[in-house]
Amino acid sequence: MGIISWIFMGAIAGWLAHKITGPNGKKHGCISNILLGIIGAFIGGFIMSLLGGYGVTGFNLRSIIVATLGAVVLIWIGRSIKN
Repeated sequence: MGIISWIFMGAIAGWLAHKITGPNGKKHGCISNILLGIIGAFIGGFIMSLLGGYGVTGFNLRSIIVATLGAVVLIWIGRSIKN
């Protein structure tokens, strides 16, 4: 995937993850959502490989779901460490 695809998918996955996990009292901007989604794509790909599946394979719905899953896990870990 190209850098533009990673940025666009990261923005979607990061935004979805924030909507799924709910607000934590802070407002997050577009850049933090992009970074969250891109890092989430790596985490989601790792989780999927542990489960015998495939990670992010391109700009498609399945990859956005995997990236969102990873971003939700990342938010959950961050919140549990913070508290």
